[in-house]
Amino acid sequence: MVREGSSIDKALAVLEAIAEHHRVTDIAAATGVSKSTVHRILQSLVEWGFARADGSGGYEPGPRILTLAGRVMNRFDPARQASVALNALHERIGYTTHFAIRSGDEAVYVDKLEGRRPYQMPSRVGMSLRLHCTAIGKAILAQLGEDEVRAICARTGMPAATPGTLTTPDGLVAHLAEVRARGYALDDEENLPGILCVAAPVFDHTGQVLGGISISALAMDMSREDVERFAPEVVAAAKEVSRALGAPEPVLRG
Repeated sequence: MVREGSSIDKALAVLEAIAEHHRVTDIAAATGVSKSTVHRILQSLVEWGFARADGSGGYEPGPRILTLAGRVMNRFDPARQASVALNALHERIGYTTHFAIRSGDEAVYVDKLEGRRPYQMPSRVGMSLRLHCTAIGKAILAQLGEDEVRAICARTGMPAATPGTLTTPDGLVAHLAEVRARGYALDDEENLPGILCVAAPVFDHTGQVLGGISISALAMDMSREDVERFAPEVVAAAKEVSRALGAPEPVLRG
C-alpha cells in the first residue's frame, strides 16, 4: 500500500504490481490505489514503454523495463552492493570478513576485509574455495536440493583437506540439514588446520542462493562462546547483503 497523496509512490507501486498482476482491478487491490488512478498511471507507463496492453484488457511489463534492467545489471557489482553491511560487520566483530559468490561447483572470494589481529588469513579476492569443506561453501550447499548437492560432490569429489573434513555425500547431506536448522554454517578446522569460520548464505533478486559471507579467525582466537555470540550477527549481515541485492523478503524469513 502507498501513502495517500504521493503520486510518485503510486506510480512506482503500479509499476511494481504489473510484474504479478495484469488487470486494473487486481493492480488497484494490490496497491491500494483507486482504479481510475491506476488506469491513468498505466496509460503513462504505456507511453513510456514501461507497460503494454496484453490484448485482453490487461497490462504487462513493457520492453523498456527489460532495456533498463539490462543496463543496470551490466553495472551491477554484488561486492559494491554488499560493502556497507560487510564493513559494518567487520567493524563490530573485528575478525577477517569475506564475501564469496558461487561459481559453478565452487565459490570465489569477491571481497575480503582483514581482521584486526596480529595475523592474516591465507585468502585473497579471486581465490576459489571448495564447497564441501568451507563455511561459505556449506552455507551455499544447505540452500540447494539434495540431488544437486550429491551431483556436485560426484563431480568434484570430497577430498579431505584436514582430519575434520566431511568426505562422504551422506555425511554432508546430514550435516547440511543441521546448517539449515540453525541458519549458519561452521568450518571447524575442516578446510585449514587451526582456522575457524562462521558463514551465512546470501540470496539474489530471484531468491536463489548467490553466495555467502563469513568471519574467520584462528581457532585459538575464536571460542565456541564467540561462535554462539557472533553467528547471529553474521546471519543478520547476510540478510542485509541479500536485501541490498534485491532478495525477496519471504526468502529471508524462511
